Amino acid sequence: MKYVIIGNSTAAIGGIEGIRSQDTNSEIVVLSNEAYHTYSRPLISYLLQGKTDLERMKYRDDNFYKEMNCQLKLETYVTEIHPDKKEIVTQTGEVIGYDKLLVATGSRPFVPTIEGLEKVENQFTFMTLDSAKALGEKINEKSKVLIVGAGLIGLKCAEAISKKVASLTVCDIAPHVLSSIVDMECGARLKKHLENYNIQFKLGTGVQKLDAHTAYFQDGTTVEFDILVLAVGVRPNVELVQQAGGRVNRGIILDEYCQTSLENIYAAGDCTESVDLTDGNQKILAILPNAYRQGECAGINMALGKQKFDKAIPMNAIGFFGLHLISAGSYEGEEIITQDENNYKKLIVKDDLLKGFMMLGDVEGAGIYTSIIREQIPLSSLNFELLKERPGLIAFSRNYRDDKLGGRKNEH
Repeated sequence: MKYVIIGNSTAAIGGIEGIRSQDTNSEIVVLSNEAYHTYSRPLISYLLQGKTDLERMKYRDDNFYKEMNCQLKLETYVTEIHPDKKEIVTQTGEVIGYDKLLVATGSRPFVPTIEGLEKVENQFTFMTLDSAKALGEKINEKSKVLIVGAGLIGLKCAEAISKKVASLTVCDIAPHVLSSIVDMECGARLKKHLENYNIQFKLGTGVQKLDAHTAYFQDGTTVEFDILVLAVGVRPNVELVQQAGGRVNRGIILDEYCQTSLENIYAAGDCTESVDLTDGNQKILAILPNAYRQGECAGINMALGKQKFDKAIPMNAIGFFGLHLISAGSYEGEEIITQDENNYKKLIVKDDLLKGFMMLGDVEGAGIYTSIIREQIPLSSLNFELLKERPGLIAFSRNYRDDKLGGRKNEH
C-alpha cells in the first residue's frame, strides 16, 4: 500500500498518525507547498510578539517524519489529480502514484475586490509563517497600519503588532468584532479591552476604495496608513478535487468516513465541509481540533480501519492580552446569560440539550460544556442550576448520583 498526503499541517499530521495506528510499514509520501517542518499556524501571531520562536512553533518534533517512516517533499506544488490512474502531478511534471490519497490542502486568504488595491505597495495577508515573517520585517515604530477584517485573523494580527507600530486601526463592515462567533455584548467587551493596547476600531462601514496611503470608507471618512493587512476571510483549497471530478460545495464534500466522492481519495481539514452536530447543517468548520480529528479519521479509514467522523462542532478558544474567549456550538435556542463587570457567559439551550455557549473572561468549565454538547447529554439528567454556575461539579448524571452515591433528588 502506498499513501500520499497533499498538505503538511494539522489535518495532514492527523492523517499520518491515523494511518500509522493501523499500518506501521507501508509507504507514506507527504507533499507540502511550504518550505517548513510542520508548524502550528495559530502561533504565527505569537512569533511576531516574541512570545515564541520557530523551534517552539513546530507542531511535531524534528524526528516526527523519521519516526513515522514518511517521505516529506517540501516546496512541492500539486497541480493535478488523476483518479482513474491513481496518480498526482506536480508543477515540475513529476508523476506520483498512490493507492490511497489524502487531500489536506487547507485554505488561503481571500483578497477582496477593492478599487485601488493595486496602488497599495505594502499589503499583506496573515495566515502562514511566510506572511507573518514578511509583515514583521516591514513594520517599525513609525508604521501606520490598517487591518481590514475584525475576525480572528485580523484581531490576532493586531495583538501581534500593536506594540511595534505607531498607530493601528482595525476596520470591518460588521457592527462588532468577531461577528461570526460572538454576540454584540461580547464583542463590545472585547473591543473595549483591545482599545487599551494601541488598537483603534472602525466598525459598521466598509472600505470603498484605496489609494497608495489612504482608505476611503462608505461613511465618507478616511484612514491614513502605510501598511495594509487583508484579513477578511479565507477560501478553502478545493480546486484539485473539483477539477478531478469530485463533489464540492464551499468545501470538499465527504461521507462520514472522510472519503470524497472519488474512489480511494479522502480529505480533511479546512478544505472540507463537515456536519455540525449542534444544528445538523453541513458547513466548513475551520478549526484546529476538528482538522486533526478529521485527518486522523481519514488516515484510519485509508488504512482499512473503520471510524466515523460524526461529532464535529464549531469551536474557538483564543486569548487577547490575557483576556480569554471560548465559544462553541450553534446559537439558535433559549439564551441564558450571566455576567458581571469582568465576565460574560451565554448558554444556548434547545430541546433539552446544550447547543452552544460563549464565555469571555472566566472560561472555567468550558471543557465540560463542550463535552455536554458533543455527547448530547440531556440537560434534564443534570442539575442545570449547578451547570450554569459551577459546571466543574457536573461529573455525573442526577440518576447516577441517586443510584450510586445515595443522593436525594432535591439535594443537588
